[in-house]
Amino acid sequence: MTRFKKFICWFFIVNGVFFILLVVLSFTSLPFWMIYDLSYTDSKISGEPKYIVVMSGGSIPSESGLMRTFKASEVAKQFPSANIIVTMPGDTTDPNSSSCLMKKEIVIRGIDENRIFFENIGTNTRYQIMEIKKMIPQNSPIILVSSPEHIYRSIKCFHKVGITNIVGAPAFHKELEVDYSFNDDNLGGNTSVPNIGKNIQFRYQFWNHLKYQVTAYREYLAICFYKLRGWI
Repeated sequence: MTRFKKFICWFFIVNGVFFILLVVLSFTSLPFWMIYDLSYTDSKISGEPKYIVVMSGGSIPSESGLMRTFKASEVAKQFPSANIIVTMPGDTTDPNSSSCLMKKEIVIRGIDENRIFFENIGTNTRYQIMEIKKMIPQNSPIILVSSPEHIYRSIKCFHKVGITNIVGAPAFHKELEVDYSFNDDNLGGNTSVPNIGKNIQFRYQFWNHLKYQVTAYREYLAICFYKLRGWI
């Protein structure tokens, strides 16, 4: 029983320290740079890109799915001769499937549907990349579109299967151009509560950075697992 009590005690101490660390780091810019670092690799391409690979995120609509398809359409406009490969498991004959809805999101932004192809077999990053390798000629220049935190692991997976002529295009959110500060007292209500209208750090940035940390730590664990499996 004594050992069990010690274990419980240390469990709460470690988790308490971790929680405090999360909160403290959320008031700094470090969480953003953690995500930014995951979005960057030193991989480069030679020649005009022949393929734009859009890695599957959540279903449509979802934050990751919409952001990745939006970014893919922007890249496709820059390189009109490149074909697009949408990686999303599912039935590509069903117009309501996530894979077809991802295609639709790209098409409605002005991209010719004849440029878009599917990789609908793979159910994780490694599996999808192995299937993509079967679809493209060796050494074809590729632009990879995915969420920022997913770029590093994806490109390393491509390198592992022998595809090195690839560069990432992370689907970052666009910063708001509007000042969202306000004067609390002008809006009425209980004036005894402290004003936070001009504190953008507390209202938005703290919570965004808290979410960035959760996203980054999850991705770090995924990278460790992929390394242990020999997939990167």
